[in-house]
Amino acid sequence: MVKIFLGGFPLDTNELELVQLVSLYGQVETIKIVRDKQTRKCKGYAFLEMKDRAAADAVIDALDGSAMGERELKVSIAPDKPATSAPPRSLGSFVKVRRPSDDQRIKRPRKLT
Repeated sequence: MVKIFLGGFPLDTNELELVQLVSLYGQVETIKIVRDKQTRKCKGYAFLEMKDRAAADAVIDALDGSAMGERELKVSIAPDKPATSAPPRSLGSFVKVRRPSDDQRIKRPRKLT
């Protein structure tokens, strides 16, 4: 599968309309319209996964620079995300002391009284 970026479409466009537009050039596997986390309003771009590279190239050739409503579409192969892990979250000035796990603890005999 090949992930493509599709941006610049009208903000009132839904997933079905985009799939109908793109599926003329190949099979769409998944679609994700990016929305604002708080308002849930469309940000005007989406990511789609096409079945193969030929379909993705056909979509790019056909739709990149074309008009949709009053806006110009931008279509390209989506860049891969870097495979780095997120840095640890800061706990402010609080420092957490890690205790050794059970198998790392030094076992001391208990005093009998």
